[in-house]
Amino acid sequence: MATATYVENALQGAHEEYSKRNPRSLKAHKDAHAHLPGGNTRTVLHVEPFPLTWASASSGTLTSIDGDTYIDLLGEFSAGIFGHSEPRIAEAVQVALSKGWNYGGSSQTEKQFAQKVCERFGPSGIELVRFTNSGTESNTTALGAALAITKRRKILVFSGGYHGSTLVFPMALMQGSTAPSMNLPHDFVYAPYNNIPETSAILKDLPKESLAAILVEPVQGSGGCRAATKEFLHFLRDIADKTGALLIFDEVMCSRLGDSGYSATQGVRGDIITLGKYVGGGMTFGAFGGRRDIMELFDPSKNQLFHPGTYNNNVLSMHAGLVGLDIYNAGEVDRLNKLGEDLKTRVQQVLIDECIYPDKVKNASSNLIEIDSLQCGGSVQLQLGDDPTTQLDFPPMFITARGSMLNVRFSGADAANWQALYHHHMLARNIHIAVRGYTPLTLAATEAHINDYINAIQSFVRIHKHELISKS
Repeated sequence: MATATYVENALQGAHEEYSKRNPRSLKAHKDAHAHLPGGNTRTVLHVEPFPLTWASASSGTLTSIDGDTYIDLLGEFSAGIFGHSEPRIAEAVQVALSKGWNYGGSSQTEKQFAQKVCERFGPSGIELVRFTNSGTESNTTALGAALAITKRRKILVFSGGYHGSTLVFPMALMQGSTAPSMNLPHDFVYAPYNNIPETSAILKDLPKESLAAILVEPVQGSGGCRAATKEFLHFLRDIADKTGALLIFDEVMCSRLGDSGYSATQGVRGDIITLGKYVGGGMTFGAFGGRRDIMELFDPSKNQLFHPGTYNNNVLSMHAGLVGLDIYNAGEVDRLNKLGEDLKTRVQQVLIDECIYPDKVKNASSNLIEIDSLQCGGSVQLQLGDDPTTQLDFPPMFITARGSMLNVRFSGADAANWQALYHHHMLARNIHIAVRGYTPLTLAATEAHINDYINAIQSFVRIHKHELISKS
């Protein structure tokens, strides 16, 4: 029997302490197995040995059924950008409920909301918009439209991409993994994220006029807050123009990074842009919009593209979204991005000071950029900013970020165990983050919350510094 490693032993100890501290959540989890497979209905919320069960939430905190209150730095994976009890959102929902619901028809609010979305995200390319119930639904509908419009079948997707539960593209899948997948059975063409030469070569091998769509996240959320280079996004725009394929920017998460969406900050427009998460004011929501000529094909009076959906225009999301976009205005976008940039800089300063980062990294405000490759079994090249001459070995612990979207990550064969240990370290200090280290900041996040997180990161590094450095 193999000897347990340092991180395995540390993680086992963390699990034991966690179980002792949270007996009610443990019982709730076990009881839930009677009606939910694994006690779970949303895979991403699974935590080993069991997840906390929440009793209530207020502003920027969550309280468990075990009676402990946590700083919430997860913000419902970007959907909860307004915090848990924003009074203007609560009032909007109450107004909606006071007027009744399930109309089975249109309302004035959805028209006002559509106008606001188009005005807000017009610079990213949204001239007309349609609503859905989730980001997943927005992306699947956008792809269906691209196939119908172009009468082609192939869809270019990228390593590390996540576009919903049926559109997941980890590097392992692109390398031939036989793990079960629920991806839609489209004719996907795999390409490496941020890699222009390899993507160009892949496209050259495609039959002429076979590419229907290019689907890409300008900043990969689930993939680790990995930003595309500006050059890469403009390269994709050029490819779409030359081939007649539709360029679909999945901004379900990253639209939060610019007042008019992230792609607008990069000076590039998509043919179709998908939205979700916070845009619905914290309610269930998705949307897709784009060029007028494309979106007018959904005009039911012209009987072309058919797009129903019982809850597309549900009154709760329409009212909450209308108010939410006023709350998350240009000033708040800038403020939250600055808070995130400051957090990233402080995290990297800790990693520099504690010798976790290589000597090449001198500037704590630098951005780490990843260039994927599908060659030689799949690999990722790390560089400082957009300069390909500043290549780095992956530090054992690092942070990738853009604005208010941040992700503390680990490298190496035991990265998953280190990530889990880091997660439990935060929970032990009453800080709630994603298991994968993702922390999309909310408007309810305070300087005190950020300071607590930095202190917790510093303590984690100092406790495990020797082992982190020895494994690099």
